[in-house]
Amino acid sequence: MSSPRTLADTLSHALDRHPDGALCVAFSGGPDSTALLHALAALPQARVRGLRALHVDHGLHSQSGAWATQAAAFCASLDIDCQVRRVEVARASGEGLEAAARHARYTAFADALCSGEWLLLGHHRDDQVETVLLKLLRGAGPQGLGGMRAIRPLGRGRLWRPLLDLPREVLRAYVEARALVCVDDPSNGDTSLARNHLRHEILPRLRRHWPHAADSILHSAALCRAADESLRARWLEAFTALHDPASGSLDAQDWLALDAALREPLLDHWLHTRGLPAPTAAQRRQIEHQCHARAGRQPCVRWPGAELHIWKGRLWAHAPRPSFDPRWDACWLGEPLILPDGGQLLLAPSRRLPMPLTVRLRQGGERIKPAGDRHTRELRDLFQQVALPPWQREACPLVYAGDQLVAVADLWCTAPGAELFETLGAQPRWIRAG
Repeated sequence: MSSPRTLADTLSHALDRHPDGALCVAFSGGPDSTALLHALAALPQARVRGLRALHVDHGLHSQSGAWATQAAAFCASLDIDCQVRRVEVARASGEGLEAAARHARYTAFADALCSGEWLLLGHHRDDQVETVLLKLLRGAGPQGLGGMRAIRPLGRGRLWRPLLDLPREVLRAYVEARALVCVDDPSNGDTSLARNHLRHEILPRLRRHWPHAADSILHSAALCRAADESLRARWLEAFTALHDPASGSLDAQDWLALDAALREPLLDHWLHTRGLPAPTAAQRRQIEHQCHARAGRQPCVRWPGAELHIWKGRLWAHAPRPSFDPRWDACWLGEPLILPDGGQLLLAPSRRLPMPLTVRLRQGGERIKPAGDRHTRELRDLFQQVALPPWQREACPLVYAGDQLVAVADLWCTAPGAELFETLGAQPRWIRAG
C-alpha cells in the first residue's frame, strides 16, 4: 500500500497507528515544523491528546529571542500551549557548532518530555537523504546508514518522526498555500555547515546526473536498516556478556575479538548509554590499536565529548574532566561539597560537623593508618588494592583535621576519624564525577 500523499492524511494515518500518549511538537518556527504543528492542530485526534509545542532557544543568533516570541505567538493563534526552553550551547566542546547545538537541543527535549509523551519532529524524506549521505561520508556502518529512525525512546517518552515518507516540497507547499509566517534562520543558508553544503551544493548536482538518486539512497538505507536489525540481537547478546554493570566497563580483549560488524555498534551502544558521543573511524582504529598495549601502560583515546581508557584489560569511558588546580582545598562542615572535577563529598545521612575539617586533593606520597590496621599505608598502594581507576585518584577528596589526614573519601578512615563519624551518626560519601 502506498503512503498517503498529503500532509493531513499522513498525520491522520500516523495517529491512527499510534493512538495512545500525549503529543508535543518540537517547534523551531521554521517551515517544516510550522507545517507539522498547523496540520496537527486541525486534527481532532491530535487535540484530544493534549497537543502542545516546545521551542528551544539556542541563543546563537541575535534574533533568537524574537524567534522564540514569534513561535509562542503562532502557537497562541492556534490555541496551543508553547513552552520555550533556553539552552547554553557548548561552543568550546570541540565537537563543532552543529553537533553542540544538536546535543543541547535534544537534552532539552528529553528533559521537557512527560512520561509516555510523544515528541514529534518535522523531519521529512529529503532530511533522511541528507542524513544517510552525511553518515556515509563519516564512515558509518549499517546502523548509521539506516538513517533516522521513525520512533525511538527519548527521556521519559518517545521521539517520533511521522513525515519521513513525505518530500520537503509537500510541507513547503502547505505553508505557502496557507500563507503561514515562518522563522527565517539565516544559518540555513550557510554552506560552510556540512548539512547545508550537502543540501545546497552537492545534492542538486547529484540529481542532475542521477534523477532517481534520492530513491536509490533511501532504498540502500532500508537495506542497511534491515541488516542492522539482524545484527542488533547478536551484539546486544555480546554486550551483556562483556559489560560489567557495577563499573560500567567492557572487557577489552573479548570486545576486540568480535567481528567488526558487531564490534562497532556495540561500542556505540555502550558509549551512548553513558551519555557519550561515538568516535570517528580513525578513533576506532586507535582504540583497537591501544587494546594491544603492553601491560603496565594506561592508554587513553580522546575525542570531543569523551575519553576512553584501557586499564586492567577493560574499556572505561567518561566525559572529559575539567582541568583544576591540584592545590585546591576547602573548609567542610558536612554540607554537600562540590569537588573540582564535578564530583561531590557529603555526609550520609545529612549532618553538621562539630568542627570544620579541610578537604584537599592528592599531592603524592600521602599515607594513612586505616582504623583496625596495624600498619600505615601509602595511598598509592591502597588505591591499587581497591582498583580505583587512575583518572579518579587525582580528584579523590582527602579529609584533614588540622594537618592530620583522617579520611580518604568514603574509602578509609583513621581510628580518630572513624570515632568522629560514628559519634556523629553519619559517614562520608564520595559521589564520583560522571
